Amino acid sequence: SKIDYLSSLNLDAVWLSPFYPSALVDGGYDVDDYRNVDPKLGSLADFDEMLAKLHEAGIRIFVDIVPNHSSNLHAWFKEAIAAEPGSAARNRYIFRDGKGANGELPPSDWQSHFAPSAWTHESKMGGKFNQWYCHLFAPEQPDFNWDNREIEEDFLKTLKFWADRGVDGFRIDVAHGMKKDLSEPLKNQPKFPSYKELEANPGQNVLFDRDELHGVYKEWRQLFNQYDPPRVAVAEASVPPSRLVKYASPDELGQSFNFELFDANFNAGEFKVIIDRALVNAKKAGSSTTWCINNHDQMRPATKFGLLPTVDRIRWRNSNGTSSPLDEKLGTQSAVAASMLIMALPGCTYIYQGEELGIHEVMDIPEDQIQDPQYLRNLKADKGRDGCRVPLPWTKSGSSFGFGDGGAHLPQPKNFGDYSIEVESADPSSPLSIFRKALALRKTLIAPEEITWHETGDHSVLHFSRPNGWNCITNFGRSHYNFDGIGEVIHSSGPLAKAGDLPPATTVWIRSAR
Repeated sequence: SKIDYLSSLNLDAVWLSPFYPSALVDGGYDVDDYRNVDPKLGSLADFDEMLAKLHEAGIRIFVDIVPNHSSNLHAWFKEAIAAEPGSAARNRYIFRDGKGANGELPPSDWQSHFAPSAWTHESKMGGKFNQWYCHLFAPEQPDFNWDNREIEEDFLKTLKFWADRGVDGFRIDVAHGMKKDLSEPLKNQPKFPSYKELEANPGQNVLFDRDELHGVYKEWRQLFNQYDPPRVAVAEASVPPSRLVKYASPDELGQSFNFELFDANFNAGEFKVIIDRALVNAKKAGSSTTWCINNHDQMRPATKFGLLPTVDRIRWRNSNGTSSPLDEKLGTQSAVAASMLIMALPGCTYIYQGEELGIHEVMDIPEDQIQDPQYLRNLKADKGRDGCRVPLPWTKSGSSFGFGDGGAHLPQPKNFGDYSIEVESADPSSPLSIFRKALALRKTLIAPEEITWHETGDHSVLHFSRPNGWNCITNFGRSHYNFDGIGEVIHSSGPLAKAGDLPPATTVWIRSAR
């Protein structure tokens, strides 16, 4: 029912987060059945209808594949918990005897993202054999044993299942995980490795970014290339830029998310370093680039850029936004300007739902309504990701601002209607209107994947051009910048008071005079 809206954004594709049967311990990333639709959302027939209508509108579809772990409700894990140690059923997951006199201690010092330990005693899940199982996320998300060929073959079946239905691409969750060093005795890994540590010992970390992974993805690529057109995939891999391009190589997944801008402030120097590094690495590897400033795991950029760079964002979020002031207007302007900048770069741009509305992080979710295991399972150290996952406001009013007949599954703020698609569609200066025009222009301006930087004489202003004469200038500073004489303005992220004058927190696109 919202495909007309998606078409109005001039999108090329839609990426769906997991829609599979799930208890929603981790927002659907705890998958019970990889080849079905959660009945809370619909059926396979509904999926097929949606896919057909998206294709009719010229929009491709990506689905989320979660290969590192299943849910504890997956048929295989139920079988594993009931089976004896050393059985084929247990070998699909990572079970180990514990340490201590009676096996009462975890098998190793591995950490979980959502709990202090990556190990849970099987008795918590009804097991009776005094073993522990590994989970890098919640205990309800047991990790598969990717040293077991049966796992690899089953995921090839899953990928084929969806590709045969017409799915165009796949987003691979925790793509740098899956393969682990399971040699005995288990090696120490008391904390998650930094990028520096991963680069110091490339491909050999105990838990992440192991070289063996690339054999898996090469086999996936062979499957994808059997289709016409070949299926696309993008890796969610939190690895150093020098390693990231391996996942995006033409003989593997083809794309990988570049997450470096997530941690960047609205700062010209930071953006330029990240952009240059990504383009250089992609060229070396013969791959393309991707750009994003937001996703379902990140604070909304309108909020992030409205805070002073010195603010501890986790502490601020935990305080419900009270520990430091937020400049909402500047944050929204900066976020839209940054989005227009990345849309002008070579490669693929990913936009998280709601970015096009300029909405802010929802900060005042009561503790008893928080759903994110990042908060609930990890000593409440970080309030978590629910603030960026609140359902979009479609209409100015209503019990869920048009999301459904009742209330939303996460509480929406009272002012959400002011950011609604209904309101912003009627305002030619709204973030939504700016996004629509930018994405439409972008389709007409596609050029070879190169940029040329131009001197601006101002360290707070970035200016680059593409080979077809498309110029992008972003003012990251607090003063106005003169760009007169470059060419014809074709779009801007905010109002320009007079010709050739670029206000702070604004991006302008210019067609060079020829």
